[in-house]
Amino acid sequence: MSFDNCHYVLGLMSGTSLDGLDLCYVCFDKSNEYKFKILHTKTITYDSGWGKKLKESIFLCKKNLKILNIEYSNLISVYINEFIKEFSIARVDFVSSHGHTIFHEPNKGVTFQIGDGKIISEKTQINVVSNFRVQDVQYKGQGAPLVPIGDLILFKDYKYCINLGGFSNISIKNNGNIKAFDICPVNTVLNYYSNKLGHSCDVNGQLSKKGNINLELLDKLNKINFYKKIGPKSLGIEFVKSEVLPITNSYYLDPKDILKTYIEHITDQISKFISDNNEKVLMTGGGVYNRTLINSLKKKTKTKLIIPKKETIDYKEALIFAFIGLLKIKGEINCLKSVTGAIKNHSSGEIFRI
Repeated sequence: MSFDNCHYVLGLMSGTSLDGLDLCYVCFDKSNEYKFKILHTKTITYDSGWGKKLKESIFLCKKNLKILNIEYSNLISVYINEFIKEFSIARVDFVSSHGHTIFHEPNKGVTFQIGDGKIISEKTQINVVSNFRVQDVQYKGQGAPLVPIGDLILFKDYKYCINLGGFSNISIKNNGNIKAFDICPVNTVLNYYSNKLGHSCDVNGQLSKKGNINLELLDKLNKINFYKKIGPKSLGIEFVKSEVLPITNSYYLDPKDILKTYIEHITDQISKFISDNNEKVLMTGGGVYNRTLINSLKKKTKTKLIIPKKETIDYKEALIFAFIGLLKIKGEINCLKSVTGAIKNHSSGEIFRI
């Protein structure tokens, strides 16, 4: 790849698990934009103040949401400028930012991510592509998942791609076509119960490893109506609060037992979709580091689980949002109706130029 003939893009991703902001600086070969090289990456962990703000943002009134959006946009701009300075980056053609999801209820026609592209562009003096989900919801789609376009093009060697983030989602490729959907909450729930034990997350699955499975709770979780639906379908934090936590909190169990039971629930749901003996699944996202979860999944499927290098585990979504932004800049399709259920394939996102 010639670095003189590349698009240089900074992809940003902030997930619902509130781990922090992922930044991925990548170059795409102009002669073959499906070829890429990740140049620099970093995760900036939200401090306790911002973690609390984002966690409680779902309860804010309209006025305070506007204020939060401005504050968050300024914060992201600072992070971008610091990242560029830290790695002595001379060229960024544009920033492609997912933003941070506050509301996602597509069946009500609602999705809202903070991180205003206009403010970020002004503060960084870089062109910005953002606001990727709204148009798809306007086209009667789920507005999610968006990553499968990258799975289809950039990771074409894998029939399955599974991300274990705040939620688990899967892309399934078949004869050049792709379908994808959210499976179930993952770190949004695991982190909630890890917090009760004084930990930010279940590091390496060490907390859940000490727990016991409660079969009655497991059965109730597996009977949640969402799992009976056929995709396209997507999940938001609202689902966790209205469907999952009321069930898990009704059992007065040691948090370690809830963690162990919930992991069993996660792997029950995921294993339904990966059963091919001769296929492989690319596993990414923070949940990959939870050994209790991965070991449980391995016992339930004969499909080979491929755990890539750390860079891909941690930054695949930020990388793909960089790619989605590139497709938008070029006016090419970056959102697939087979994935989201929209009325048509389309090029989603807004471009904010300096």
